[in-house]
Amino acid sequence: MGWQTWLEESATARDAAGLTRRLRPRGPDDATSTEHIVDLAGNDYLGLSGHPDVRRAAADAAMLWGAGAGASRLVTGTLTLHGDLEEELAGWLGQPGALTFSTGYHANLSVVSALADRNAHVVSDAHIHASLIDAVRLSRAQLTVVPHNDVTAVRAALVARPGMRTLVLAESIYSVLGDEAPLAELAEACGEHGALLVVDEAHGVGVHGPGLVHRYGLAGRADVLVTATLSKSLGSQGGAVLGPPAVLDHLVNTARPFIFDTGLAPAAAAAALAAARIARSRPDLADTIRARVAGLAATLGVPAPAGAVLSVPMPSPEAAVAAQADLLTEGVRVGCFRPPSVPDGISRLRVTAGAGVTTEEWDRATKAIDAIVGGVR
Repeated sequence: MGWQTWLEESATARDAAGLTRRLRPRGPDDATSTEHIVDLAGNDYLGLSGHPDVRRAAADAAMLWGAGAGASRLVTGTLTLHGDLEEELAGWLGQPGALTFSTGYHANLSVVSALADRNAHVVSDAHIHASLIDAVRLSRAQLTVVPHNDVTAVRAALVARPGMRTLVLAESIYSVLGDEAPLAELAEACGEHGALLVVDEAHGVGVHGPGLVHRYGLAGRADVLVTATLSKSLGSQGGAVLGPPAVLDHLVNTARPFIFDTGLAPAAAAAALAAARIARSRPDLADTIRARVAGLAATLGVPAPAGAVLSVPMPSPEAAVAAQADLLTEGVRVGCFRPPSVPDGISRLRVTAGAGVTTEEWDRATKAIDAIVGGVR
């Protein structure tokens, strides 16, 4: 089969299954236009991407440092600005050290591919993010996938391969279902078997202050490593790994996504630094998120998530896409997850209960969601 034929058949199959995705650019004036769209689809959980202090920090850094870092971190691409950001993140999350990356995806790729190899064992929750799945593939480690949030299965996997260098992968809050991992129990199991627990806090940091690893007293442990993104609650771009200096030094020396990538852009680093400082001083922003998501969950009759994103199951991919389109017509933008992006095959609308929209916008949006989505479900 030729390439053109294969591409055409793949596109036809996606269309038939209702799984075709398309890019939909939005302009910079969406927030001020006369036909204002309430954005409940993005990841700007605390609403800090457009905060005046965050914007000014990004602009000032671009003017001072230039548009890019100019090189990989090990050449000349490490700026004092990176050090300031890493110190701030480590202090906030209660970790001994931090290392920043150009994306959260690269942070996860780096951790797993640098710490695991053919002689290592990875125990992975069935619902981990695509970046961690790709990281395991890149590492070529021996893999055990366990049922979602099943600590008993994790323990069994650890017992089955005693003495192996083992990583256990979990997210503090899972991005599709919005539930949280049993971190205390996972850490206990790892401690008993000499394994390293890697926790992706992409959806926990900010929404729960310094994250759930910190909340459950696990921050700073030598056998618990945290990855995070700067693109959600901190409204910027980039990623970070936080943990013991020995692990971070190992990443600097062996992690290919770190070594061969240009350093985090100055504007993104400065914006994340400013946002982290605001988030630390404004716990009320996270309180707003939790109140909103709990209220909307009760209205729709679905479980309240641990994070900022409410996952609303829909009867089919087509129904999910149609409801998303109807809501956009009403001036409300929500997300839509369909296979293969969902681990259990159920199409969902995803509603971000962010702190960045006004009370009036939130009320208007949730009324539209209840009217349109409530009728479909």
